[in-house]
Amino acid sequence: MRMNLRLWRPAALGLAVWLWSAAPALAAGGPGGFIPPVWTIGPFVGILLSIALFPLFAPHFWEHHFGKISAAWLVLAIVLMYFSVPPHQGFIEVYGARFFSTAEEYVAFIILLGSLFVISGGIYISGDLQATPAINTTIIFIGTVLASVIGTTGAAMLLIRPLLRANQHRQRNVHVVLFFIFLVCNIGGSLTPIGDPPLFLGFLQGIPFQWTFYLTPHWALTSGLVLGGFYLLDRYIARVEEKPTGRISIAIQGKWNLLLLAGVVGSVIMSGALHLKPVIHVGTIGELHLQNLLRDALMVVLALVSLRITSKEIRQGNNFNYEPIKEVAYLFIGIFTAMIPALMLLNARGGELGMDTPAKYFWATGVLSSFLDNAPTYLTFLATAMGSLGLDRAIQMTQTPEAEHILAAISAGAVFMGANTYIGNGPNFMVKAIAEGSGMRMPSFFGYMFYAWVVLLPTFILVTFVFF
Repeated sequence: MRMNLRLWRPAALGLAVWLWSAAPALAAGGPGGFIPPVWTIGPFVGILLSIALFPLFAPHFWEHHFGKISAAWLVLAIVLMYFSVPPHQGFIEVYGARFFSTAEEYVAFIILLGSLFVISGGIYISGDLQATPAINTTIIFIGTVLASVIGTTGAAMLLIRPLLRANQHRQRNVHVVLFFIFLVCNIGGSLTPIGDPPLFLGFLQGIPFQWTFYLTPHWALTSGLVLGGFYLLDRYIARVEEKPTGRISIAIQGKWNLLLLAGVVGSVIMSGALHLKPVIHVGTIGELHLQNLLRDALMVVLALVSLRITSKEIRQGNNFNYEPIKEVAYLFIGIFTAMIPALMLLNARGGELGMDTPAKYFWATGVLSSFLDNAPTYLTFLATAMGSLGLDRAIQMTQTPEAEHILAAISAGAVFMGANTYIGNGPNFMVKAIAEGSGMRMPSFFGYMFYAWVVLLPTFILVTFVFF
């Protein structure tokens, strides 16, 4: 099976735009204290509204043109940023470093999601698996645990298709996918840096790999409450439907892909453990680290190996296609670009938000992670916390009870509240697209938000009182 080259066009487009912008002034200086005007966040608001409203009011137009809409907001964002630059400063002087880091994060983000998507799509779980509340709860629980082992994307892509097949006979089954997104795509990934991108970035900043086990009580309480709520709801709904046999007979095909998934996990761990020299300096706007380039190259190779060794029958059985990852790639390149001024405003003015308790960090990080990408939001509030505590290295956040408490709040907020919207975390959109591809009618952007807040808001309030 050949790689669909269109999958990588969004990344190539983004790199081309950023490199074109950077070429004239790679030797320029720093941002010089520049703060973007508020009107530069207009394209970011626009792309969020597009994602929310177009599928609701013009679904067919959105289905065929969402990539063009994302590109239009991307271009407008760059134009507005260009005109926001003061006369005495250059575009690269003001925005170059942020564009470079955003490009690097986007490419790493897509490679990680893409490799996990491709490899897990080569694993076919078959057998007699008819959904009862107990079986559904067990599958989601397994995914919640696996999310911290092979990442939220890997766990979601591995289990969503068998879960959909098991529930296809049920008249009311949308709630199963919603809770799957809450737990497997988000909350479950809070125990290791591999689980979710914010924790991975914290690991690269110097947070010890094992520190995230500090979040075990937070993970256990939140997962237990949401999973328990799912079981009670699914049991209530199942009462009025035809009773399945509940038989369990499972066979796994494409087992070699499990080793490839382990390879992806290993490459992530390797990139944090190694510190290879030399560092490649790109003018004064950023630098490339060899261990990160090696990590990304290994993940691409592992994905290509999966495509080579996996039979067409296995992928056909999974209804595997590139549409879910393409949708994420096209939309998130627009989101990543348009949110640059918003993140710069947060970095400049974050200290004015009155962040003086772990609870405030939990909610501020969480709410913004629901709409901004949770990885840079995590870094922004990590920097805000370090500044307020007078710390200059991320590892110092783990060395005093006060700092560690705040770090836990930032980490939990970024990971948990990615479940609040479809765009809170990349796997959310992928699972939505796969479910819709199987014929399920998923809620709209605002419909999903309503369900998420009904279920999750009381849980997060309790978590705040217990831990923060």
